[in-house]
Amino acid sequence: MKTSVPERVPWVRIPPLPFLIFMCGMFFSRGIFPGSKMELRQLGGSDVKITPITLGAWAIGGWMWGGQDEADAIAAIDASIDCGITSIDTAAIYGYGASETIVGKAVASKRDQVQLLTKFGLRCDSTDGQLCFKWADKPGGLERSIYNNARPDSVIFECEQSLKRLRTDYIDVFQCHWPDPTTPIDETMSAIDKLLKDGKIRAAGVSNFTAEQIEQACSVVAIASNQPPYSMVNRHIEDGVLGYCSEHGISTIAYSPLQRGLLTGKVTMDRKFPQTDHRSANAFFKPANRQKVLDLLDKLHPIADAHSATLAQLVINWTINQPGITAALVGARNAAQAKENAHAASFELTADETSAINEILESDFPAGWESNA
Repeated sequence: MKTSVPERVPWVRIPPLPFLIFMCGMFFSRGIFPGSKMELRQLGGSDVKITPITLGAWAIGGWMWGGQDEADAIAAIDASIDCGITSIDTAAIYGYGASETIVGKAVASKRDQVQLLTKFGLRCDSTDGQLCFKWADKPGGLERSIYNNARPDSVIFECEQSLKRLRTDYIDVFQCHWPDPTTPIDETMSAIDKLLKDGKIRAAGVSNFTAEQIEQACSVVAIASNQPPYSMVNRHIEDGVLGYCSEHGISTIAYSPLQRGLLTGKVTMDRKFPQTDHRSANAFFKPANRQKVLDLLDKLHPIADAHSATLAQLVINWTINQPGITAALVGARNAAQAKENAHAASFELTADETSAINEILESDFPAGWESNA
């Protein structure tokens, strides 16, 4: 009788079990797999902790970014949370409430899994305060006037409205979007102090404040964080407010770390933006500045390639590991972008790589560089 010979299976070397366990732990801790967790960082002296990559929800409100599909926005939020980015930053003015509404809808069933940060102080439904700017959502369309308003009654009102839109009974971090020249800072902060005592908010923050203004605010209430613009090509805070915050135990949450998309490398010289997109008039996107940034990215490509990372991921990684930076706000308009953002925390730059990047920046974009060309 003929016996059958089993089919030969190619030999495959399986790594030792301890190695596999270690690698799985690394991936999960870095926020690569769905359902994984990202490290949390303490926000100033408060009891709030946020993820170093925080989802910035300005663009998903559609306002000033040329519109946004709500289903894609919710998918971006869901994917961010699944990949470990559990902190979300928005503002009442983004989309005139649309951003907060979308965020609230997306996190309604998972409120205990996320940290919600929002901002107040820019209003289009009241003429109190000082005119900040005007904006039309489309050429020839209705032009809205946006006012700085951080008066105590307005602060309380905006908090209540944000709570409703976010579908929650507390806000983790409530931030003054911009200083209001018509309202003394101590009056604004007295309202914040009341919200803290009433349990409506867990921590107080500010945005676009100078060191002197933060000091005034701290005389009334503990400020957990400041949110200024900061990126590889916009490092003005290094000469002032960043140092002040570090010395006084106040966290810095950087906004526009990708310089509104310019540092992704996807904004080529021929890219044009509609009038409804604020980048159409932004100085950084002028031809001379755009080319200068693209030249910078060419120099950074080898470092990104060494980590199998995109330029955007390299830029985000560098930003969240800068001295004094607690977190960086990074936008995502769909699930794919959210997953790409999370991968930015999956690798570590060597000391030599960080030094090389910093030397390039000091040469091409020193801290005081201006984008007024």
